[in-house]
Amino acid sequence: MDIRNPCVVSLTWRLEDAQGELIDELKEPMEFFVGGDDLLAKVEETLIGQSAGFEAALHLEPEQAFGDYHSELVFFEPINVLHDAVEEGMQFEGPPEGSQTPDMPKDVIYTVTEVYDTHVVLDGNHPLAGLSLNLLLKVLDVREATEEEIEQGSVAQSIFSLAPSSDALDVPPGTTMH
Repeated sequence: MDIRNPCVVSLTWRLEDAQGELIDELKEPMEFFVGGDDLLAKVEETLIGQSAGFEAALHLEPEQAFGDYHSELVFFEPINVLHDAVEEGMQFEGPPEGSQTPDMPKDVIYTVTEVYDTHVVLDGNHPLAGLSLNLLLKVLDVREATEEEIEQGSVAQSIFSLAPSSDALDVPPGTTMH
């Protein structure tokens, strides 16, 4: 079966930054919905018309991947606004309750990137924003999408859903990991 919209592809990949440093490696095949939000637009574009066994090496500029880095999505918050067990990597949908920076976009996932004695740094950028990426991928299987997959536009919940919404800033559509 050729890859078309909609269908489900089973992929493996190796994702590196522009210097060849490994970011993510998907050694076991994972399914993704073609025609929804599971894959970056450039990846889908490359896959359309291909079939099982297809391999590709893609170079993705930030605007084709997770968008440019927006410094205006980074802010400081007093540590007392957050609970005592705040740690790097914690995430909040919108600024935390009681935020002293209420003008930040509310429909963005913010990640705690640094913790200090008196404050924390919150970043609303996708962790890969601003990076050029190299993606080596292989198609292992292609199948028809189920009615449920077509309705939800996805095989499952995206494992990388940290991108700011396109309404928050001028962020390219399709800014999920896959």
